[in-house]
Amino acid sequence: MLAVTDPATSQSPRGVAEPAASRGRKRRTTGQLTAWAFLLPLVVYLLACYAYPLYRNLDLSLRDYTVRSFVQGDAPFVGLSNYRTIIADPTFLPALLHTGVFTLGSLVFQFSIGLAMAVFFHQHFRLSATLRALLLTPWLLPLIVSSSTWSWMLDSEAGVVNAALSAVGIGPVHWLTAPGWSLASVTIANIWIGVPFNLVLLYSGLQGIPSQIYEAAAIDGAGGWVRFRHLTFPLLRQVSAITLLLGLVYTLKVFDIIWIMTRGGPANASTTFATWSYQLGFGSMLPRFGPGAAVGNLLIVAALAVGLGYIRSRSRWGDV
Repeated sequence: MLAVTDPATSQSPRGVAEPAASRGRKRRTTGQLTAWAFLLPLVVYLLACYAYPLYRNLDLSLRDYTVRSFVQGDAPFVGLSNYRTIIADPTFLPALLHTGVFTLGSLVFQFSIGLAMAVFFHQHFRLSATLRALLLTPWLLPLIVSSSTWSWMLDSEAGVVNAALSAVGIGPVHWLTAPGWSLASVTIANIWIGVPFNLVLLYSGLQGIPSQIYEAAAIDGAGGWVRFRHLTFPLLRQVSAITLLLGLVYTLKVFDIIWIMTRGGPANASTTFATWSYQLGFGSMLPRFGPGAAVGNLLIVAALAVGLGYIRSRSRWGDV
């Protein structure tokens, strides 16, 4: 007579507990593999478009590259010699000063004008949305179009700005060819281009502030300036910080506007680190790839330092 066994107890000594645990491990493994599969394109993109170019730029700055060695790949290692070369260059201090003035001036006016316009449009008056859309035009235009337009407007002979000045009895100003005006001219153009970006971010931050706070302040008798100083500005702290951070990173690397309008001149009067790096690497028949890469790395270090400072300040405030 054949013995009849119970299928539930014949699978393993542990019964059904082991298959359930095994299925759980398989689900976790499948979930991890799926997550890595989704992350893989991002990792490849970051490695190919960020990590490798940064490595190559660092390698360029630590070697004595010429056109021949750049092609053949046998450039000798020189360590920090390229960094010492650019620091000793007479252009270094003026370019550093111009970069600071251009960046600080752009940030201050872009943020101030953008904040004022955001508060103004937050009133929700008629045609508010239409005017906001029109004000986005400078930000949406290609930089070559904006820069060329400003070059034409500020032209010494046929520019509309000098034509308007002459109409009120003021003589022509050599905006792009006078050493005292060229840096101010490119800064004004960059401010005009960057104001819409600040307007969009700050206006979105204002949209997140509950209206009940303003209503309570108005009931308590707080005027417009008091509400802005003690409510609006403090509540926009996080949005303001990220706006200034993004604006700083963008302004540090501005090249198109300056190069199209003044090419860093006259006499390096509007040369910044971004344009100087290009001039060293590609602006002559005898390119100096190493010093040019070293200048670019200084910009990367400056942007990285500001970003790390922002992250540390947020941690101190308890925002993350």
